[in-house]
Amino acid sequence: MSRKSLLSLLFVASLASVCALYAQEGLQQQVGQLKESMAKNKQALAQYTWVETVTISLKGQEKKQQHFQVQNGPDGKPQKTPLDSAPAAQSQQSSGRGGRLRQRVVEKKKEEYEEYAERMKALAEQYVPPEKDLIQAAYEKGNISMTPGPGGLKLVIHNYVKPGDSMTLTIDKEQKQLQSIQIASYMDGPSDGMNLTVRFDRLPDGTNHVSSTTVEGVSKQLTVATQNGNYQKR
Repeated sequence: MSRKSLLSLLFVASLASVCALYAQEGLQQQVGQLKESMAKNKQALAQYTWVETVTISLKGQEKKQQHFQVQNGPDGKPQKTPLDSAPAAQSQQSSGRGGRLRQRVVEKKKEEYEEYAERMKALAEQYVPPEKDLIQAAYEKGNISMTPGPGGLKLVIHNYVKPGDSMTLTIDKEQKQLQSIQIASYMDGPSDGMNLTVRFDRLPDGTNHVSSTTVEGVSKQLTVATQNGNYQKR
C-alpha cells in the first residue's frame, strides 16, 4: 500500500471517529434535556386535575365508554375516580334455555374483551409517560439512536420494557418537549402485537400533557382510545 493511500485511510478513519463521537455527545445531550424536561413537566402536571374518556372498540364497533377524574398522586402515578354512574342491573330474560345460553355466551365474550382491554391499558401505562430512569438505562446499554428531522428529532429506544419492543419519541427541538410517541410491543408473545400511539399538547402555561392515546391489540382487533381534556388547577 502506498503512503498516500495509507494516509487517506487514516484520514477517513479519523473522520469517522470524530463523527461518531459528535453523534454520541449529541445523543447524550438530547437524552439529558429530555429527562430534565420530563421531570419539570411532571411537577407542573401535579397541579392539575383532568377528565379522561376511555372508549373500547372491537372490530371497529364501540363496545364501552368510561369517564374518569384524574390527578397525579404523591408517587407521580395517576389516580382515577370514575365519573359514570353504576350500570343498572339487567333484567333476567325468561326466553327459555336457548335464550339464557346465548346471554351467557355474550356475557362471557364481554368479560374476555374487557379483561384483555384492561391488560392492554396496564401495558401501555408501563410506556407512558416515559420514565427518565428507564431512558437512562436504555442509553447506558446503547439501546437509543437519534434521527434529526425538520422541526424536531426522533429518539428510537429498543428493549425498553420487553425484549424486541421499540419506542420512538418525537421531540420538539425548540420547546424540548415531547410531540408524540409510537410504540411497537406485544402482550403474551411477539405474535400478540400491541401498537400504541400517543399525542401531546400544551396547556396555556406551557405544561406538556398527553392529549390522546390509541392502543391497538392486533390479534384481537381491539382498540382502546383515550382522550384527555378539561384540565383544571387544583
